Amino acid sequence: MVLNIFYFASFREVLGQASEQLPAQFSTVDALINELAQRGENWKMALLENQNLQIAVNHDVANRQTEIKPGDEVAFFPPVTGG
Repeated sequence: MVLNIFYFASFREVLGQASEQLPAQFSTVDALINELAQRGENWKMALLENQNLQIAVNHDVANRQTEIKPGDEVAFFPPVTGG
C-alpha cells in the first residue's frame, strides 16, 4: 500500500512536483515530514521548518500529530491569504 502525497500552490514550484506516491511506512504526518525533509534544504524549509504549514489528510484539516495509514491522501499547502 502507498500514501498519496500532494503539494499545492508555491510548494509545487519549490519542491518541483505536484504529487507522488510513497510506501505507507509512516504512522504520523510528522514522521512523513521528517523523512521528506531529508531530501534537501527546499524540502526542509517548506515542510519541516514552516510554522504556517497547512496539512490535510483525506480532505480533512490535519496537523503534524495526525495519524496516517495506507491509502491515505496527505496534502501540503502554504497558508491561504485573502483580501
